[in-house]
Amino acid sequence: MRAGGNAIDAAVAAALVAGVVAPTSSGLGGGGFALVWLGAERRPYLLDFRETAPAKIDVEAFERRPFSPSERGRMVGVPGELRGIYQLHAKFGRRSWQDVVSPAIRYAKTGYAVGQHLGSMTRRYRKQLRADPGLARVFLPGGKPAAVGRRVTNPALAATLEQIATQGSRVLYEGAMASDLITAAARGQSPTTLADLRAYRPVERQPIHVKWEGYDVYTMPLPSAGGMMLAQTLGMYSRAELLKLGWQSGAYQHLVAEALRGAVADRMRYLGDPAYQSVDLARLLSPKRLELRRRSIALDRSHALPRFGLEEGGTHALVTADATGNWVSLTTTVNTAFGAELTGQRSGVVLNDELDDFTKRADVLPFGMKESPNRPRAGARPVSSMTPTIVVKDGSAVLALGGSGGTAIATNVTQLVLARLVFGTGPDAAVKAPRFYIPTQGAFIWLERGASKRLVADLEARGEIVGTTPFTKSAVQLIAETGGRKVAAADPRKHGSAIAQ
Repeated sequence: MRAGGNAIDAAVAAALVAGVVAPTSSGLGGGGFALVWLGAERRPYLLDFRETAPAKIDVEAFERRPFSPSERGRMVGVPGELRGIYQLHAKFGRRSWQDVVSPAIRYAKTGYAVGQHLGSMTRRYRKQLRADPGLARVFLPGGKPAAVGRRVTNPALAATLEQIATQGSRVLYEGAMASDLITAAARGQSPTTLADLRAYRPVERQPIHVKWEGYDVYTMPLPSAGGMMLAQTLGMYSRAELLKLGWQSGAYQHLVAEALRGAVADRMRYLGDPAYQSVDLARLLSPKRLELRRRSIALDRSHALPRFGLEEGGTHALVTADATGNWVSLTTTVNTAFGAELTGQRSGVVLNDELDDFTKRADVLPFGMKESPNRPRAGARPVSSMTPTIVVKDGSAVLALGGSGGTAIATNVTQLVLARLVFGTGPDAAVKAPRFYIPTQGAFIWLERGASKRLVADLEARGEIVGTTPFTKSAVQLIAETGGRKVAAADPRKHGSAIAQ
């Protein structure tokens, strides 16, 4: 940005670098979403580059998950990150594409120090890393997990990025590099073909737009469920009502948790890829429907969720803003740590396991359903929890945020939006503050470890079954306009970083 780049250049460069220095969470073999506020035009732009199922997906095989290690390629979706960020840059970037890719090339070629999160993941997944020659070569030097602070390089990925810098996104979708990815996926019994890669395209979508208490809130539509959760929560409560309860009070957490539970249930019943599943989002967000749900909520009782599984994992949330009024919230992922744990031997690209986000029949039986709207289908994009969000006031962006952490993303983003818009909580205090999570099994609500006994007792008196979780896998990144200046805040839970000038 100091060299003349804008917020879009910065977000794309950051995404490319993140895929090099922390491939536990994202990379060229994954996909995601980008929400942009264009300052000069005073309008949003949203791009969906979520992974898709290959044409020859074995639908019935997904009913017997979890897959064995030898079948992990079945979960590989056709990657969309490179096509997505390349399109984003082509439309709105100011620096040359080569300039934007060059930092990632530098880190892959000359090396980088292993960060705390990556170091902990290499230790935890060392057995899985040994099974893939590409991952083992980079992250198990001498057969041992790369320790925090150790400098590592990735020559194969550096060479791939150098080709991408000069030839563009087509490098991974056709030719030798595409064949390399298909060979890697096939090692895990993936049916993905070169035709699947050639056919992949990002999709421009209209964001969910909610007018709330003088703000214009723009957030992610389908195939994400996160934006619906945020929109439903805002539609159920007024600022005055939540302000009266008090931030972090048991009553406040309980009421918000009830709204989140309703959104999770709606996700299971109704949400799927809009290209394959008819979803009446306007009805799900209608004021009349939300008011009826609001009337069913009381301060002294809780609603249980049917037991079902929602599993999502590693993700990068990147938020940027520039002096000309452009803001970007970009979230990209390979799903679980190191994705499918399959690497292109020539390209150095780690493939995703995103298709595990499709829902099994068994998971919707408690809802009285025979099949899920989020079932696997050829070409479909599995429903996500990623929730890139931008809040606008009087035509200018005042808040941008996004998160990582699978199904905790939407609940985290919702809580931080409320912290800022209702209580005016400072950016740094907001990302560091204790949060809660709505699990899909067992307890009704999970608090971060260290929650006070008084809060636990208060929630239990309201009918909540309370559990605890360390919250080490989820994080939120945030930029806010406050006091006439932009303030950046990064979540310490996954050792995020922020800078503003």
